[in-house]
Amino acid sequence: MPDATRHEHPPDRFYIAATAQVMERAARVLKAGDTFGVFDVKGDIVTAEHAAEGIFHEDTRYLSEFRMRIAGGDFLLLGSTVNEEATLAVDFTNPDVMRQGRVAVPRELLHVLRTKRLEPGLCRETLRFHNYGAERLQLPLSFSFAADFRDIFEVRGMTRVRRGEHHPDRVEHNGVVLAYTGLDGRRRETVLRFDPAPRRISGGTAQFQIDLGPGEDSTLEIEIRCGAAGAARAGAARHNVKRHTAWITSDNALFNEWVARSRADIDMLVTETPQGPYPYAGIPWFSTAFGRDGLIAAYLGLWVDPELAKGVLAYLAARQATAVDPANDAQPGKILHEVRHGEMAALREVPFGLYYGSIDSTPLFVMLAAAYWERTGDVEFIRALWPNIEAALHWIDRYGDVDGDGFLEYAREAENGLVNQGWKDSNDSVFHEDGELAEPPIALVEVQAYAYGAKMGAVRLARALGRTLDAQRLFAEAMELRVRFERAFWCEELGTYALALDGQKRRCRVRVSNAGHALFCGIASKDRAQRVAACLMDDAGFSGWGIRTVAAGMARYNPMSYHNGSIWPHDNALIGIGLGRYDL
Repeated sequence: MPDATRHEHPPDRFYIAATAQVMERAARVLKAGDTFGVFDVKGDIVTAEHAAEGIFHEDTRYLSEFRMRIAGGDFLLLGSTVNEEATLAVDFTNPDVMRQGRVAVPRELLHVLRTKRLEPGLCRETLRFHNYGAERLQLPLSFSFAADFRDIFEVRGMTRVRRGEHHPDRVEHNGVVLAYTGLDGRRRETVLRFDPAPRRISGGTAQFQIDLGPGEDSTLEIEIRCGAAGAARAGAARHNVKRHTAWITSDNALFNEWVARSRADIDMLVTETPQGPYPYAGIPWFSTAFGRDGLIAAYLGLWVDPELAKGVLAYLAARQATAVDPANDAQPGKILHEVRHGEMAALREVPFGLYYGSIDSTPLFVMLAAAYWERTGDVEFIRALWPNIEAALHWIDRYGDVDGDGFLEYAREAENGLVNQGWKDSNDSVFHEDGELAEPPIALVEVQAYAYGAKMGAVRLARALGRTLDAQRLFAEAMELRVRFERAFWCEELGTYALALDGQKRRCRVRVSNAGHALFCGIASKDRAQRVAACLMDDAGFSGWGIRTVAAGMARYNPMSYHNGSIWPHDNALIGIGLGRYDL
């Protein structure tokens, strides 16, 4: 076997280093619009280097420390949960408070309920105290706070040579303003307000005194605002999935709880945009609009929430590329990969401000448009979207076919863009049977299936709009692609389709889950679909928990890797749809 290390790509500068296990610290996550918070189980922010904790707004960490203490120590945790209404609720009691070597205040006399909820650009926190003791409680309470204003890519581990200017804290009677002016010239502020006002604020600490008689209550309200000049970004209220989705109940309580939790998670990820709701990709590192992720999530959720698909289509259409822009891997008609709003994106220290380095977002856009129309019959929306669909189809035929061989392929143009631009975008995820990495331009198997699905979907849309000649042309192109695909990608000795064609048109003869997407889109012939299914479901392909991204025994197989043997839910979901299409 050749030494595959000779063919490794340089390390990906956007790789997220794994120096600590996230699960070692129980995280509590909240999100609203372009604002999200990651807290520890107590609701505190105690940031370690490159840890994800903090309050983030528009890809900047506006609060990097916020820790509550009583009498100089920690509260005793009673319980912590994020409920279905996206509110973090934490119950505490006081510890034994020692003075001069003896217990001055016994534990478990004070109950504290801490609740946190996010709005766009804003965190609201309420603390309710109740004295269950028989005597008056007088205890010092403090909050330590800090704002590092780091770009999310810095928090992920990237190093910057220069940073902007931190300004001195501006202390006010009931709070403090923390400020930073970035190298992009933008002033960012975090404004903390307390009601009632603290006894003292200095040195990054706000100090209070709890003073409660037996059975008495008190409340402390805290408001944390993030943004330019401390103002929350204007925006609509959080999308309420419950307004749009079908309800599912059963006589199984655990199943009902699982469904409710899933709905709440989707609700948290969905962000209202001027074009409608959009599901962000994930917290913490990917809390933004990704083209591929939004399209697939909306497709899989069409049956319960078609408004989500409409929002995704409208958002992406509004940002469809209109010019050739190598620095952003963009060409006319292409659908975006990722949007970022932080300082590093503004300065082009990272390419993702408005980045188009996805080979599959554009055909998936057309596929989702067709699926949305079939689900809703909303022909007027499709009529308005048709110019964007035509532009996407033109991109598939012209710009997406780098070398003119009739297949969609990628070869990055942006110097610091993504090396691999399919859904398996790890540097080592596209390779030959001996482990040698494929060189661009690369034509992925699933992307040809998406191109076929896009053209067949466009056939149905063209017919619905009365565009008969367009429908006939698109159908002929789809059939031609199907024949060409079978000839170029089928590997008889593997009993499945190749992972990809490299720049020399050599097949990457590796058994991978990508081939199952050919069934999802219907490009595979019936007899070969059966063989692909058998390949996916044998012991090497199917683990018992799902279909592996790379079959056991293949070069580079590693069940702990990101894309080379692990199991991905969306991958299995699309393959499952494909198996159903062929009655397998």
